[in-house]
Amino acid sequence: MKILNFGSCNIDYVYLLDHIVVPGETEMGDKLEIFSGGKGLNQSVATARAGASVYHAGCIGLDGDMLLDVMSKSGVDTSLIKRVDSKNGHAIIQVSAKGENSIFLYPGSNAMVTREYVDSVLEHFDRGDILLLQNEISEIEYIVERAYDVGMSIILNPSPINETIDKIDFNMLEHLILNEVEASAITGLDEPEKCIDCLCERYPRLKVMLTLGADGCVFSDGKVKHYHPTFKVKTVDTTAAGDTFTGYFAAELSRGKDIPTVLKIASMASAIAVSRMGAAPSIPEFTEVYERLEKGE
Repeated sequence: MKILNFGSCNIDYVYLLDHIVVPGETEMGDKLEIFSGGKGLNQSVATARAGASVYHAGCIGLDGDMLLDVMSKSGVDTSLIKRVDSKNGHAIIQVSAKGENSIFLYPGSNAMVTREYVDSVLEHFDRGDILLLQNEISEIEYIVERAYDVGMSIILNPSPINETIDKIDFNMLEHLILNEVEASAITGLDEPEKCIDCLCERYPRLKVMLTLGADGCVFSDGKVKHYHPTFKVKTVDTTAAGDTFTGYFAAELSRGKDIPTVLKIASMASAIAVSRMGAAPSIPEFTEVYERLEKGE
């Protein structure tokens, strides 16, 4: 079984501030740090650091060498990545003194994924292989359709939410990993439990993984629900928390772990990530995650 992550690669410009800037306000930043990021890259790095073999596909710009370097050093197979004549996608991230964040994305090279490129990538994968997707690149709807035709097991993280998500046939997905805001936007409902039940009723084949921030997470296949609480840590930067969870979820799922175990491991990995600055740099190796679990932390 192979894992393919078809996703974004961003350069993250992280500004440390007292609080998130509101409309009409000007605030002096305390510090600027530059990291590799993008939901696609973060999830590939998390999957690889979780000990799984993962291929990354996507487009990087002429200024994206640092992104290739980070993925390669983390154990991600970058042979399917396409270099394009463009500025790389990047993110402007505000991080408050409380560890909250606000993110603005410029797509750049991430918007240059073509159908021809998608076809050339999917030629390397077969029925039963896992496809991990987010919504930061072009041609998402086409990727889902082609991967479904191939017979791949599709895991979608529908972030950021926009009109593209409405075009995707969720019946083609096996897993949907999302947070409360995204679940509410898709279903039109406010309560997490109702959002989960609504999604499972609409799409009987779909398994829903809902992250609840400080309240933990809940998984449902429409018949049984599994809950896991959050591991308590001092929050420094939540930027890659969800991506870390998703990468570890995919990795552990590919190894055939049962859902309660998958949730425990992914939750610990995510907790470690929020205790550190940066996106990709904050994602832990699987040895650290397992050691922390064994110690009962």
